[in-house]
Amino acid sequence: MSHTDEQLDILSAATLTKDNLMLNALAGTGKTSTLELIERAIRPKQPILYLVFNKKNADEATDRMLSTTTVRTFNSLGHRIWAASQSKNLRLNTKKTGDILRELIKESPSRSQGELWDSYHEVVAGVGLAKALGYVPEGKYPNAKRLLTQSRFHSLLDERPDDLTSDLIDAVLSRSIKLAYDGLIDYNDQIYMPALFGGTFPRFPLVLVDEYQDLSPVNHAMLERLVKHRLIGVGDPYQNIYGFRGAKAGGMSTATAAYSMQPLPLSISFRCPSAIVEHVHWRVPHFRALNLGGEVHAPSRMVASSIGDNVTIICRNNAPLFALAFRLLGAGHSVSVIGSDLGPKLIGVMRKLGPEELSYGQTISVINNWLEEKLSREAKNCEDMAECMRIFATAGKGSLGTAIAYAEHLFKQDGSIRLLTGHKAKGLEFDEVIHLDPQLIGHSDQDKNLSYVISTRSKNKLTEIASADIQW
Repeated sequence: MSHTDEQLDILSAATLTKDNLMLNALAGTGKTSTLELIERAIRPKQPILYLVFNKKNADEATDRMLSTTTVRTFNSLGHRIWAASQSKNLRLNTKKTGDILRELIKESPSRSQGELWDSYHEVVAGVGLAKALGYVPEGKYPNAKRLLTQSRFHSLLDERPDDLTSDLIDAVLSRSIKLAYDGLIDYNDQIYMPALFGGTFPRFPLVLVDEYQDLSPVNHAMLERLVKHRLIGVGDPYQNIYGFRGAKAGGMSTATAAYSMQPLPLSISFRCPSAIVEHVHWRVPHFRALNLGGEVHAPSRMVASSIGDNVTIICRNNAPLFALAFRLLGAGHSVSVIGSDLGPKLIGVMRKLGPEELSYGQTISVINNWLEEKLSREAKNCEDMAECMRIFATAGKGSLGTAIAYAEHLFKQDGSIRLLTGHKAKGLEFDEVIHLDPQLIGHSDQDKNLSYVISTRSKNKLTEIASADIQW
């Protein structure tokens, strides 16, 4: 396969200079293949490091890269660094945060345990975000590298915590740090501990970093300790959509300045045909397509029977997906709600709304009361969650218990029509995509990026349609 002019420019910069490079790789432009080309063109005499985000990508890269390249996820590298710093075998407990929180609740007076259990999900989520953002409880561990204050951390949570929740997050986090020194860690600790608390980092003449736009502040702090020679990063600033879980906004441009990196484009998409590429020029005007063709439609009406098997339906919010899934099931289609880790959280919230015998009207009322309380605490995603719960309640128009049963039924489905949010769709590609309710896309940079991500999942056909315009 011949290389594009952009790839040739990148190879020249990689081989003829010693510059740090930042490759701005748009959707489907062959970023991984380009990193392979760089690795082979440089012909390193010493092992270089290639950092990726997950084990699947690491396994694929190991098969494709030279044997002289060390392929690691951020987690696996951090695990090794922390294990060496403690001179012990680490024990991994994926439920560590929940286990610590349950211990703290059981240690509390029985009269206050109910209130503590009510904040369970907020605390677990808060501790996870703290470890991505680099928050360390104030007054604890003075030698740690702190990346933000408590007040700034609280402003970035899904909802501003009350004093009880704040104290619990700090207590769980402090105990978690202590246990990490004793050798008990979770996945978040694998990066959090070496990045903020120390360790001896290996030295490589070149570090390659994939998906740079998704790096959290703690990932960036880890790289600061790691990179002492040459750095080449690749990412798409327009696919920065994970701010809610810690991805640093503007992280690529910040790194480009901090490491004096030469920015180089990868703008020709091998995945998306010209119709799809032109459709997102409003967001990424320099995007180009290698292949002509494709289809983009925005009909005023769509007949539900035209939704065929193996189509993928993507939406900004969960609630429209759940509503459509029930209607598709009712029409005899098979569906899968992909990657909805929201399911257990929603069902957990519903179980706490009241007794399962609550009538349909009472269920709607307690959902509305829950939403009002969440809005008073500036919760960010509560309206979508409330609408999801209303959809489950309305599906059967029975009791609260019936609503919970409908929710459990939906999340167990494994059918041919895929439904997922834009955040879950990133990194995936499909032949035919329906962007459901595009009017839900807001005006923030994160939302604009999300629209671009949803559109560029399609390799052939993209349809934009509002739920209200689907005829049954």
